[in-house]
Amino acid sequence: MFGKIRFAALAAAAVFTVCGVLPVQRADKKDCIRLHVIANSDSEEDQAVKLKVRDAVLKAAGELISAETAAEARGEIMRSGGALAEAAERALRENGMDYGASLYLGRFDFPDRTYGNELYPAGRYEALRVVLGEGAGQNWWCVVFPPLCLVTDEPEFNDDGSLVFKSFFEELFGRLFG
Repeated sequence: MFGKIRFAALAAAAVFTVCGVLPVQRADKKDCIRLHVIANSDSEEDQAVKLKVRDAVLKAAGELISAETAAEARGEIMRSGGALAEAAERALRENGMDYGASLYLGRFDFPDRTYGNELYPAGRYEALRVVLGEGAGQNWWCVVFPPLCLVTDEPEFNDDGSLVFKSFFEELFGRLFG
């Protein structure tokens, strides 16, 4: 039992470290590329399909992008643009949407955001922007390079088709104490 408690304490310390209890560090803007998905509108249906498009684009990006530098990632995104656009369009069609997706690679304004223990201060960031239909709804974004949001293994999907994100520590605690 003592071994389990000691291991749990070490695992808890790791969770606090990973989840940002450590001081927040400023991320280097020039070395990151974001994925930014903007919904057609704020309707419940458009917001739900935005997440399905996100999942489809992340899955495709995970299969197509394996860069080690921001410059390599930019080149791979440009070469893979057609496949990424097709993933977005396919997700829209599969969900009955009658509007399309437009993809842009450029520099766009973003607000402050803490991602893990990294602070991404407000400013202009390079991003792959996916605009759905009118692009008048709430948005979702993550950091695609370095790969903080790419799907790298065979993805698992919920019954509604959305991507399942798993936590190693949640599964570990479940096995130890569940």
